Amino acid sequence: MKNEVKQTAHSSYRCEYHIVFAPKYRRKIIYKDLRRDVGEIFRKLCTEMKVEIIEAEACVDHIHMLVSIPPYMSISQFVGTLKSKSALMIFDRHANLKYKYGSRNFWCRGYFVDTVGKNEKKIAEYIRNQLEEDYAKDQISFKEYTDPFTGNQVK
Repeated sequence: MKNEVKQTAHSSYRCEYHIVFAPKYRRKIIYKDLRRDVGEIFRKLCTEMKVEIIEAEACVDHIHMLVSIPPYMSISQFVGTLKSKSALMIFDRHANLKYKYGSRNFWCRGYFVDTVGKNEKKIAEYIRNQLEEDYAKDQISFKEYTDPFTGNQVK
């Protein structure tokens, strides 16, 4: 449940974080089948780590997540595990990406994290609307995008 105080054996907590991270070189890779698989993989990993996904969006070149993490797990431990295990699972499902991303690096090394506090509704709404905002910005932008793998223009 959203904005709910959760309990472990010896503590009560509400530790919610807004996390943003991107594929290596911010390549615009997360779409179609990969987008669906990334969502499924993240849900599976978060369930295994007992982390609740409150809101999430897989944009074309980055991921937004609003999560509730138990107090016994650090944010860096969660993000490190999520990114490393998801990269291996993505490469298992999409073997062709192994050759495009050398040395099995799919995600950038860094990430953005912010504590949520009382702004959970605004952050959840922001994440929900992020994909539409990205499409709108791309449509009014005069930038020309080039596919990093083929060199062709992306329309």
